[in-house]
Amino acid sequence: MQLQQIDMNLFLVLEAIYTARNLTRAAEQLHITQPAVSNALARLRRSLDDPLFTRTPSGMAPTPLTESIMPRVQQALQLLGTSLSEQRQFNPATETRTLRLSMNDMAETLLLPRLLERLEQEAPGVSVESYYVPRDRLAKELAANTLDFGLDIPMPTATQLQQQRLVNDRYLCMVRTDHPLAEHGGLTLEQYLQLEHIHVSSRRSGPGLVDIALNRLGRRRRIKLRVQHYRVAPTVVLRTNLALTVPASLANQYPARLFELPFQVPQMDWHLLWHRNQHEDPANRWLRELLLGMFS
Repeated sequence: MQLQQIDMNLFLVLEAIYTARNLTRAAEQLHITQPAVSNALARLRRSLDDPLFTRTPSGMAPTPLTESIMPRVQQALQLLGTSLSEQRQFNPATETRTLRLSMNDMAETLLLPRLLERLEQEAPGVSVESYYVPRDRLAKELAANTLDFGLDIPMPTATQLQQQRLVNDRYLCMVRTDHPLAEHGGLTLEQYLQLEHIHVSSRRSGPGLVDIALNRLGRRRRIKLRVQHYRVAPTVVLRTNLALTVPASLANQYPARLFELPFQVPQMDWHLLWHRNQHEDPANRWLRELLLGMFS
C-alpha cells in the first residue's frame, strides 16, 4: 500500500473515531454527518485491509493494527496542526473568537468576573462560553477542539493533556456574622460537630473531602442540607444557623464569620487543562497565559 493511494483526510476520521469511540460523536467533532464518517471508515478499511474498529457494548474498540498506528498518526496530525498554527498571526486586540471553558459554578464565580474584565481591556472581540463537561469526557472534547480549556482537579492519567496548577486553596468554616458561635475566637472540633452543615456535591450521595477527613478521625458531622452548587450555599448560610465548609477564595466574598478548621482537610487543587495539540497555537498560548497570570 502506497501512501499516495490513501485520501489523507481519512486519517482525521480515524483519529476522531479513536478518540470518541463512537461514530456519531466522531461526526459531531468533525462537523460532518454520521453516514459520511461511516463511508470514510469503510474506505479506510478497504485501503488498509483491516476492520480498524469492532463494535462492542461500550463503543468502537480499536483493532491491534489501529492501536499500533495511532500514536504516529496522532503525532503526524499534531505536527501538521502545529506548523499551521505557527504561521497564524494572533492579535488579541482584533481577534474575534469564542473561548470555551469547562468549569463548575464555584470556578465560574472566581474566574469569570476578572476574566471578562481583562478581555474587555485587551481582547474585546473574544466572547466566552462556560459549561461543565464531565471529567470522563473532558479529554475527548479538548482533543476534538469543541472545548479550549478545562478547570478541574489534576488528571495524571490523561497523557494527551497539558496541565498547570491554577488554584491551591484551603478550606474554612463559614457561619453568619450573628451566629451563636460568631464571637468565639476559634472553633473546636466538638463545636464544629455540633453544627448542622451544608454539603455541596453534584452527586446524589457519597462523602466529600471534609467527611473523608472526619472519618479518619472516627467522627461524623450532621448534614442538614445537600445541594449541587457552591453558589447557592453561602446565601443559605447568611439566613440560617447552618455552617458551610468552603474554599477560602469563595468564603472571602461574603460578609460572614470565617473559622479555620479544627482538623486537617486536603487543599482544593484546581488545574488548567488543555490538549497538547493546541499547546503551540498562538491564541491558545495567549489565553492560557492570561488565565494563569490572573492566579499567579
